Amino acid sequence: MALWAAIPVIVIGFFPGYYLLASQVATMALFAMSLDLLVGYAGVVSLGHAAFFGLGAYVAGLLAVAGWSDPVGGLLAGGALAGMAGYVLGFVVVRVRHLAQLMVTLGIGLVVFEAATRMRWLTGGDDGLHGIGMSPVLGLFEFDFWGRTAFAYAYGVLLAGFLVFTRITASPFGLALKGIRENADRMAAIGTPVQARLRMAYAMAAALAGVAGALLTQTTQFVSPDVLSFHLSAEVLIMLVLGGAGYRYGGLVGALAFLLARDLMAGISPHFWQFGVGAVMVLVVLGAPGGILGGLARLWQRRRQARLTQPGETGRAEDAP
Repeated sequence: MALWAAIPVIVIGFFPGYYLLASQVATMALFAMSLDLLVGYAGVVSLGHAAFFGLGAYVAGLLAVAGWSDPVGGLLAGGALAGMAGYVLGFVVVRVRHLAQLMVTLGIGLVVFEAATRMRWLTGGDDGLHGIGMSPVLGLFEFDFWGRTAFAYAYGVLLAGFLVFTRITASPFGLALKGIRENADRMAAIGTPVQARLRMAYAMAAALAGVAGALLTQTTQFVSPDVLSFHLSAEVLIMLVLGGAGYRYGGLVGALAFLLARDLMAGISPHFWQFGVGAVMVLVVLGAPGGILGGLARLWQRRRQARLTQPGETGRAEDAP
């Protein structure tokens, strides 16, 4: 918890002009965390996870336009509807594996994106949904121009989402997901309802993604079909791979590294920033196939083994376990 306490201190004390970027990092970290529940723990690959992110974003936006501008209520509504959609679509997604699963999730994402683009009377189409105004958080803290309230709100939601994520992955349900990821046939042979577990995981991941999408709408007070795009689905997958899939902090580290790299590269070259970001990602993946956290974990293990094999500290090398 010391790390979580240090984050707002670092942002407020050293980067007071980057509240909006920090709130975006918190939002995308929660989004990447939701995908990690599928990819890193359940072994379900997805190229259409932005469908649930966008669904939550549009639910929060439409509720605000209709007059229900309470941030917490919109957040819960976006997560609940995205979770229900995820559970229903999970019946289709978990029936297939590997390449077929990629194609199914990609197809779902494209269908939802096209529907949002065509339904201008509801979503605003390519122009986006305007007129979104949010009430003060908990009736006390108004969203200000500098983004201080947005950052505090996004950070609080991220912390709550991380606690839920940790509780899920550390539970017997989370352990069952890891077993399914390693060997689904063996888990089925010992009596685990594999498809039911995967459907539930898909629904939970969709709900977390919906909360992240609603959070983005509330902190920016705008939503467009971009939140449903394949580009966003690919970006969040890159963030997760960059940070380290299957690690509790993988989504957070990946979102921070990706968004900071993009911001720095865009400042250096607004037209060719993708070249720099792509080069950084290639180097990280080649040097650390398990992502940043995976590479750090391997370095720690090597140092530990080196200490164990040093004579005079823990005994002779051959006596080390």
